[in-house]
Amino acid sequence: MSTTPAPEPRAPRPALVFDDPLDQQTSDDTDRGWGERPEGDSAADLKRFLDEKPPHHI
Repeated sequence: MSTTPAPEPRAPRPALVFDDPLDQQTSDDTDRGWGERPEGDSAADLKRFLDEKPPHHI
């Protein structure tokens, strides 16, 4: 008689994917990936200006 517990089943390993990565769209392929923001109001434009203003323009 053995008192060792039964081994737990291992989690399945992720499958290897051999697709061509250049066939997939990246965030750089979209306007959003280039920093485009959705249309907003003038308050949002002012906030963006103040957030992105270089420190020497304060």
